[in-house]
Amino acid sequence: MELPRRIVIGENNIQEIGDFLIHLIKGGCASLVSGANVKRVLGSIIEASLEAANIRYTWHIFQDNNTVSFTMAKSAITQDRPDVVVGIGGGRSVDIAKMTATSLDRPYVSVPTAASHDGMASPFVSVKGDRPHSRVARSPLGVFVDLDIIKSAPAKLLASGCGDLVANIIAVQDWQLSHEKTGEYYGRYSASLAMMSANMIMENAATFAEKGPEVRLIVEALISAGVASCIAGSSRPCSGAEHLFSHALDKITPGKGLHGEKCGIGSIVMAKLHDLDHQSITTALKNVGAPTTAADIGLSDEDVVQALCMAQSLRPERYTILKEVPLDASSAKRLALESGII
Repeated sequence: MELPRRIVIGENNIQEIGDFLIHLIKGGCASLVSGANVKRVLGSIIEASLEAANIRYTWHIFQDNNTVSFTMAKSAITQDRPDVVVGIGGGRSVDIAKMTATSLDRPYVSVPTAASHDGMASPFVSVKGDRPHSRVARSPLGVFVDLDIIKSAPAKLLASGCGDLVANIIAVQDWQLSHEKTGEYYGRYSASLAMMSANMIMENAATFAEKGPEVRLIVEALISAGVASCIAGSSRPCSGAEHLFSHALDKITPGKGLHGEKCGIGSIVMAKLHDLDHQSITTALKNVGAPTTAADIGLSDEDVVQALCMAQSLRPERYTILKEVPLDASSAKRLALESGII
């Protein structure tokens, strides 16, 4: 198991990033991977902190996490000869840093500026291409979170993170099903950790609706979910049929909806297939402000039907509920209607 060595979650603490890194690498050079807007807003604070810690740095700005960006990042960061690669920003920056550090056999540190999914602490990378999928990389050496930055991000990003956490309910159910049907290894500890992260949202969603989201709780749950995947050695505790549905939508309608939003909607429909209480998932997602229907994120009924029919084919080797109940256009539409996502 490769687990984060150091995790810091604080308020208004971005100016302490240098001290955080110095505990991990004892000086040297840091390659900073970010987007242009994050660098504009936080760049001077981060630079001052690194300089005070006597850490050299070079910024690398990318706007996408496709294969071209990964190739460019590897070429550019190789020239730095870095002691650590730091991903600062949303999922794209963290993914590029993670994948580049893995390819160069260097440690990486995650500094998320939004809590929209569990990738901030997981060893998996989302890669855009002809076949959307996740690729195994390395776990972060450290995770550094400034809650004030997370709170300043658009509210829908935090709601998306809640959707990604609720998805663990389906992922664990699919993992158990695969264990029963194929004998696949099932890790009770990592599954329990993933379920605990999901239950943090399910149990507190009504309170969030009344008083607002508890940002630290959500961030801690996302980190715990990422650690669950580290322990399992696969994405199984956090990725099942609902993620395949999300990946299918990425292919059919790229750019529509956030990852966690689509996983949340996918969780509703897959819960119906599993004969679970899909209404409780719908209610929890509504309470945290996450979308619960295709129309909420600009998808048509036809998009949903096509994604449901396509989903399992994206990872035929992964056993999910979709292996048990193959869908055609007619049954997929009926399922989507009965679950209320269209």
